[in-house]
Amino acid sequence: MSTNSLMIRDFPQDERPRERFIQNGPASLSNHELIAILLRTGTKDESVLQLSNRLLTNFEGLRLLKDATLEEMTEIKGIGQAKAIQILAAVEIGRRITNLNYTDRYVIRSPEDGANYVMNDMRFLSQEHFVCLYLNTKNQVLHKQTIFIGSLNASIVHPREVFREALKRSAASIICLHNHPSGDPAPSREDIEVTKRLVECGKMIGIDVLDHLIIGENKFVSLKEKGYL
Repeated sequence: MSTNSLMIRDFPQDERPRERFIQNGPASLSNHELIAILLRTGTKDESVLQLSNRLLTNFEGLRLLKDATLEEMTEIKGIGQAKAIQILAAVEIGRRITNLNYTDRYVIRSPEDGANYVMNDMRFLSQEHFVCLYLNTKNQVLHKQTIFIGSLNASIVHPREVFREALKRSAASIICLHNHPSGDPAPSREDIEVTKRLVECGKMIGIDVLDHLIIGENKFVSLKEKGYL
């Protein structure tokens, strides 16, 4: 086999980092195999895995690579500007993920907190919107998702749609909300039935439905405070 610009596809199936990534996940790959996926091609003198290994050796592993400059990267034989930028972009993404700050997340300690979080967005809606807030163990809002738009109906607001996002976000609990375009937040029979159904489903999978808030015109009703949860 010619060694000219050896690519990952030139290796046997069980030695290809991409295939092992798909089959066993990224944690199964070594550092130089992950770098090889980003580099994609080697040089006329060495394979992409050899180039990747030499790159890491030059920077004494990931410890110095995380602070490498574009100029330092391109000084390495076989690493042009395009390859260097791909590596440095991946390093920067990792740095940003590590530095994500969760302290500014909105915390819901009461029904008022939940209502205030959505009041300005939901009070003027001309249709009913069923929205879920997904919370972590500290009652911080991880995500807000509109599940359904239209008149609330127990057969339409399916628990599957509500809890799918909770599982995706590893949420510890949920607060459900929907608006009444009339401005009157008094709960209907359907509101109560939907709430009870979601609470029961949440108990089965271990995700608490903390409350169901009905948003009106600058006022709200908590079904938990009304004793329906």
